[in-house]
Amino acid sequence: MRIIPAIDIIDGKCVRLTQGNYDTQKIYNTNPVDVAKKFEDSGIKYLHLVDLDGAKAGKIVNSKVLEDIASQTNLIIDYGGGITSDCQIEKAFNSGANQITAGSIAVRRPDIVSKWLEVYGSEKIILGADCNNRKIALNGWLDQSEDDVLVYIKNYQQKGIQQVICTDMAKDGMLLGPSTALYLEILTSHDIKLIASGGISSIKDIYGMKEIGCEGVIIGKAIYEGQIKLKELSRLC
Repeated sequence: MRIIPAIDIIDGKCVRLTQGNYDTQKIYNTNPVDVAKKFEDSGIKYLHLVDLDGAKAGKIVNSKVLEDIASQTNLIIDYGGGITSDCQIEKAFNSGANQITAGSIAVRRPDIVSKWLEVYGSEKIILGADCNNRKIALNGWLDQSEDDVLVYIKNYQQKGIQQVICTDMAKDGMLLGPSTALYLEILTSHDIKLIASGGISSIKDIYGMKEIGCEGVIIGKAIYEGQIKLKELSRLC
């Protein structure tokens, strides 16, 4: 199982939001590279890097952070936020991303994401299926579509998507446990590699996601608030 800590970026700083609300922004570190190095030193191999400025702007804003982390660590980085065109996805990969997460663009322009799957391959493209009351969210969670999360994933599975990150907005940043029932529903109806995100508050939650069959788990606030120690994650890695 992939243990994937998250670094969310606003103004080049490592922050966390609660339920996607930008007004709840809390800065944890002004140097995301230092945070990434600590993850790597703990034996962690993966990183979920989100450009929150980019998600709002509709284009990559914090590429320098990506470049610095990619050049100064060996972490396998999936990058999301502001990837809305061929130019932007090329910028992400050229800046050091190993994979990208297709979020809002996957709602608005499925034709473009389908082309990316053909050009780059399904191992490089992760579908971001973030939802609120089962409806897919977009624009850094500022807006909501009418697409049901299960139907949305199924449609992209038919296009060749194999990896999906699903965040239930109601759980994000709340440290109250993940959306186990939703993830079970997805896993029993789709043959995909599901990465759980949102609500992880303890090592027990991580084991719970492994038991139901998740490919990986993204951990954010629980690390920054000290509820999950890097030493604990090191043992899992």
